[in-house]
Amino acid sequence: MIKEKEKAPQFKLFDAEGNPHSLSDFEGKPLVLYFYPRDDTPGCTKEACGFRDDYTLFRNKGIEIVGISPDTTQSHNKFKHKYELPFILLSDEKHKVAKQYGVWGKKKMYGREYDGIFRTTFIIDKNGVVTRVFKNVKPINHSQEVIDALESLKK
Repeated sequence: MIKEKEKAPQFKLFDAEGNPHSLSDFEGKPLVLYFYPRDDTPGCTKEACGFRDDYTLFRNKGIEIVGISPDTTQSHNKFKHKYELPFILLSDEKHKVAKQYGVWGKKKMYGREYDGIFRTTFIIDKNGVVTRVFKNVKPINHSQEVIDALESLKK
């Protein structure tokens, strides 16, 4: 997994409308890059809606939010519109970016083992360096946890 103080890996993925986005698109501004397992599931919806509800706080500080999951662009489009999500969701269907960031691997639920995304958030500074990593994220109140971390990074 990418660690704090490491350069964030470059990527190019497509958003809910089919537009391409690269990490370099966000150069010069801080970025909250969060990886989540699946659109429109209870935990992922709570996490996304938390970022949505706090979106103005992030934007007022010049911080971008981007979510990445293995869902299709069509799934992202439905999810964005259903919950009025104002930030970018990127489709990583082949798990290439999740693997680059070290957030794709073996998971276990109800005794069944499968490959999936580890719910993880990276704060990336304006120079593309990871300043904070949140592993095993709990969806409820995660947005506030990120806001608190951003405040402490300023000090």
